[in-house]
Amino acid sequence: MRRGIAATALVASLALAATACGGSDDSGDSADGPTTITWWDTSNATNEAPTYQALVKEFEAANKDIKVEYVNVPFDQAQNKFDTAAGSKGAPDVLRSEVGWTPAFAKKGFFLPLDGTEALADQDKFQSSLIEQAKFEDKVYGVPFTTDTLALVYNKDLFEQAGVEAPKTWDDLKTAAATIKDKTGVDGYWGSTQAYYAQSFLYGEGTDTVDADARKITVTSPEAKKGYAAWQGLFDGKGLHKADTTADAYAHIQDAFVTGKVASIVQGPWEITNFYKGSAFKDKANLGIATVPAGSTGKAGAPTGGHNLSVYAGSDEAHQQAALKFVNYMTSAKAQETIALKNSTLPTREDAYTDQVTADPGIAGFQSVLPAAQPRPALPEYSSLWTPLDDELLAVAGGKKSLDDGLGSAETAIAKLVPDFSK
Repeated sequence: MRRGIAATALVASLALAATACGGSDDSGDSADGPTTITWWDTSNATNEAPTYQALVKEFEAANKDIKVEYVNVPFDQAQNKFDTAAGSKGAPDVLRSEVGWTPAFAKKGFFLPLDGTEALADQDKFQSSLIEQAKFEDKVYGVPFTTDTLALVYNKDLFEQAGVEAPKTWDDLKTAAATIKDKTGVDGYWGSTQAYYAQSFLYGEGTDTVDADARKITVTSPEAKKGYAAWQGLFDGKGLHKADTTADAYAHIQDAFVTGKVASIVQGPWEITNFYKGSAFKDKANLGIATVPAGSTGKAGAPTGGHNLSVYAGSDEAHQQAALKFVNYMTSAKAQETIALKNSTLPTREDAYTDQVTADPGIAGFQSVLPAAQPRPALPEYSSLWTPLDDELLAVAGGKKSLDDGLGSAETAIAKLVPDFSK
């Protein structure tokens, strides 16, 4: 999803140049030596990657016959890099695949079906909705590695000073924001222009960008327009911060929240560790987490995000077997618990939510909103639909286009991505 990934292209290019990137390239193996597999990790190079690298070493120590070449690839570059590499039969053996990429790459034949393999030996331990989200044409192509969703995160101290509670609806949020401004002097809410963050407004009206079952584009439906109008309305009013249309908007919003300059934002658990680094949340208990507000239908929800570990279908048998064992290890309850404790990310299996893990208020808070998360439809193109919307919503929020014009342009662009869908 949309995240602040702190990794540079230069580091990635050097790492890729120094690493065997082809799963079927066994030049690093010898007849009596270990099988070498390559893992492309797309996590935050600063906050998350060190934990994964430590687990790789633990896996190698326990499996002397397998060596793992670890490569951290910037998230915003990884999808295109893998697509290119897999198309030329030179992809890594394992990819940390964003949930939206998984069915898309499976459709192209790049991922190995994992049903009945060692990688999915504990399939019944994972949240069933996450397994469903990793499927394409009824086969599983990824093991859930981390999960996430969006929530309304808020500064409890500022809310208490203003005498307001976490809002249940977007209208409640407007009222609360104005009160917070009056009582504390800071803005009550700062919204994002990105399409992923606007998705909750569609769910609040009982709709989506497309109806996958009906094969119909619904981004300009009355319900969608109502949802986006509610989103647009939260950029103007007392206590509502105006839209930031700069390239650094994500960082600006995040910084304002963690320093106490804005009382609430909508954000995901990938920022938990960064919340705690901010001056407003030195006391972790000050971080409030609530389900995103509901729309006019009374429905509240946010998209399910996260990552799977997928195995490259172009590798030979030895590399695939080694990769399957590695995926099983990295998604085990023990590894998931370690990752949660070190990175403050959400496990994908219930037996990893130990007392120690849920002692973290950030994890416990986001775990509480997961039931409201809405899985993405089984449509390989689905995640790509947010790309044209990112451009159009930015123009709308910046006053360069009307909402109708922006959604109309988005509909035209989406129609090219799903040409068999009706309008």
